[in-house]
Amino acid sequence: MALNWTMLNPNRTPVPLPHEMTIITVDSGVELSLTIPNVPPTGRAATAGGSGGVEKLKAIGRVWLTDQRLIYTTDAGSAFDSLSVPLHSILSTRFEQPTFGANYLSFEIKPSAEGGLADGTKAEIRFKDRAMFEFVSLLEKTRERVIYMRRQAAEEDEGLLLLNIATYTAPAESSNVTMNPPGYDA
Repeated sequence: MALNWTMLNPNRTPVPLPHEMTIITVDSGVELSLTIPNVPPTGRAATAGGSGGVEKLKAIGRVWLTDQRLIYTTDAGSAFDSLSVPLHSILSTRFEQPTFGANYLSFEIKPSAEGGLADGTKAEIRFKDRAMFEFVSLLEKTRERVIYMRRQAAEEDEGLLLLNIATYTAPAESSNVTMNPPGYDA
């Protein structure tokens, strides 16, 4: 099962998107824990829909940070195959440094349509054999840049739309009406 799927090569590396650039790769010892809420009851009857519980998935694998997304692939035989999260879909991040235990990154994911995730999905990434601060720093900087670029594009699109709507054409000379008081020649 792939969540927010990504295309993988036979060696289980992600196939890059057009114009995508890899920033950093961690090739082993990356633990990903996912908490996916089940669909809450819906409809008139409170019994319709899901149970309101959560599904917890955990795997060991590799992670890639590109200029467009965060990609995780698991080792063979895991609960899921891969997870691909567009950087603008990472809603919030926290770098946790517990007193007892390893540092980890926790973040909330905005699900893609038909991606296998639900609203409120949370993830935690832990590195088994390396420091995490450099990765977290690169992720934050790249994510901020992606969000900034998306906002700039949206503002430009909105500006062009407003420009097209707000263009005003003055009436032709022949349509002007001049009102002079009686007995006044202009």
